[in-house]
Amino acid sequence: MMDQAPFFDDVAEGPSGGQAVWAKTSDDLRIRVGWWRPADTASEKGTVLIFPGRTEYIEKYGRDARVLTEAGYAVMAIDWRGQGIADRITDNALIGHIGLFPDYQYDVAAALDVATQVGLPQPWHVLGHSMGGCIALRSVMEGLPVNSAIFSAPMWGIRLAAPTRPAAWVLSWSGSRLGLGHLMSPGTKEAPYPLDAEFEGNKLTSDQDMYDYMRRQLNTHPDLSLGGPSLHWLGQALAETLHLARRPSPDMPCLTFLGTEEQIVDPSRVHSRMDAWPGGELVMLDGGRHEVLMETPQLRDELFARLLDFLATHAEPSPRAAKSA
Repeated sequence: MMDQAPFFDDVAEGPSGGQAVWAKTSDDLRIRVGWWRPADTASEKGTVLIFPGRTEYIEKYGRDARVLTEAGYAVMAIDWRGQGIADRITDNALIGHIGLFPDYQYDVAAALDVATQVGLPQPWHVLGHSMGGCIALRSVMEGLPVNSAIFSAPMWGIRLAAPTRPAAWVLSWSGSRLGLGHLMSPGTKEAPYPLDAEFEGNKLTSDQDMYDYMRRQLNTHPDLSLGGPSLHWLGQALAETLHLARRPSPDMPCLTFLGTEEQIVDPSRVHSRMDAWPGGELVMLDGGRHEVLMETPQLRDELFARLLDFLATHAEPSPRAAKSA
C-alpha cells in the first residue's frame, strides 16, 4: 500500500483528479511521484513520464499535463531527491545537492514501480527537461522501458563561458575534497530564480503569464523552493554530462526541442548529440528561452503539435516496453 502524499492542485492548474504518493528508493530516500489521467481512461493512448529539471516539482507540469491528457495520454512526474517536497539531502534545504549523479536512477526505478502499481497505461514515453533530460539520457541508455524519448532543453552540457569552465571544474573538485562540497556554487543564491529575478531579462521564458505561474506556485507553497546548486552538485553534473557525451546514442526514436535564446544549457552539446542520433530530430524554437514548455502560446502550440504527432507515430509497443508489462 502506497502512502498518499500532498498534491498542490490549487497551483498546478492541471487536469482534475491529479494525485501523488510517497515512494521509497532502494537507498532509503523518500521521493514524491504524481500523475494525472485522461477523463476517459478506457481510451488512453499511453503514458508520458516527465523527468523534471533541477529545482522543479510535479505541479510545475500541470498545464502541460492538461494538454497531454486532453490528447489521451496519462502523465507522471517526479520530485527528485533534494527538491520539491522529496527528502532534501543537505542541512540547508535551499541548496541543490546530490551524492553521485547516477543516484537519480534510484528515483527513476522507484517512480517506475509506482507507475506499474497504479496501472499507468502502456506504451510509455519519457519527456526529460533540462537536468531531467540528462537523467533521462542515462536512463534510456540503460534500458528504460519506453517507446520513445523527448527532450526539452536537455542538460547534456552546462553553459559556461570558456574562461570560467576550467575554474568551475577546479572549484567543484577541490571543494568536495576539502569537505566544502555542500556549499553553494559561486554566483548562485538560495532564493529560487523566479522569485529573485525580474521578468525583464530572465533566462527562463519570454511569456509573462508563465513566469507569474511559476512565481505563484513558489509563493503559495514555499516548501517547493530550491535555490542554486552546491559545489559538489556542479562537479557531479559536469562529470556526468562529459561521461554521457562519450557514449553513443541509444537506438530509440528521439525528438528534442531547444530555444534559439537558450542561456542555461550548452546548445553545442545538444546539437552534437542530435547530429549523431540515428533518426533523431532537433526542433529549434525561434525566440524560445530555456523553459520551452512554458513559452508563449504560439511557441507552445508549435511544440505540442510536433510532440503529439511524434507520440502518435510511435504508439506501437516496443520490445523495451514489453519487458515492463
